[in-house]
Amino acid sequence: MTPSPSTGTVLDSIIAGVVEDMDTRKATTPLARMQQLAAEAAPARNAYDALVGGRDNAAGVGIIAEVKRESPSAGPLADIASPAELAAQYAAGGAAAISVLTERRRFGGSLEDFDAVRARVDIPLLRKDFTVDEYQIYEARAHGADLVLLIVAALDDTQLRDYLALTHELGMHALVETHTVEEIQRAVAVNASIVGVNVRNLKTLEVDTAHYGTLAGHLPANVVRVAESGVKQASDVAMYAAQGADAVLVGEALVKHGEPRQAIADFRQASRS
Repeated sequence: MTPSPSTGTVLDSIIAGVVEDMDTRKATTPLARMQQLAAEAAPARNAYDALVGGRDNAAGVGIIAEVKRESPSAGPLADIASPAELAAQYAAGGAAAISVLTERRRFGGSLEDFDAVRARVDIPLLRKDFTVDEYQIYEARAHGADLVLLIVAALDDTQLRDYLALTHELGMHALVETHTVEEIQRAVAVNASIVGVNVRNLKTLEVDTAHYGTLAGHLPANVVRVAESGVKQASDVAMYAAQGADAVLVGEALVKHGEPRQAIADFRQASRS
């Protein structure tokens, strides 16, 4: 079993707050009730099929467009008056899926933002948070999520395997996020079907866009390969596509763009070969 990361990193600090906020929600809605709500939710959309379309170079890579108010590294990003309207623009621009931040303390997100987006669009949604407890997976499904985020660096091997299995039991898929060769190997060992490489080191928040290319060769051909972070312009998306990415997750560049619908179309066009 691979231990969780040592204390003192940015990731550890974020997770500590996530656990505290989750415990507050648990006090209001206990696990048994959340499990019931998850069972009663409408069936999940097939996020895998939506993302695997990025392998069709004629159509361009799949864009996972993010609703993101702020970040630990950049601070406030955008005053998003209506997450639902932003998501509608993303969908109209051809996004394959939409990611909604629900972590409150460092990203300014909320489940209310997620609910607003879910009520507006009908494409797959990723509940973007730091999953460290099965409660969050049931909670995501109860709110209509189709994808959850499993960060390999935040989980030991048993958690990673069990949480991925639970995600599938609930009809969802998981974006299994990695940053190192070892983490890719751990993701492959649990048969992850959607594997992301985050070019941001969550322990330090440093970004290196060349990092995806360094690790791309270690990603199996049979998984959906997602490049995460570092996108500032269309050429960055094209670079990831040229290195084999099937999908690219974009947050800051879209929420700060005056015309997000057009930006997504431009990103996809730039990635076509």
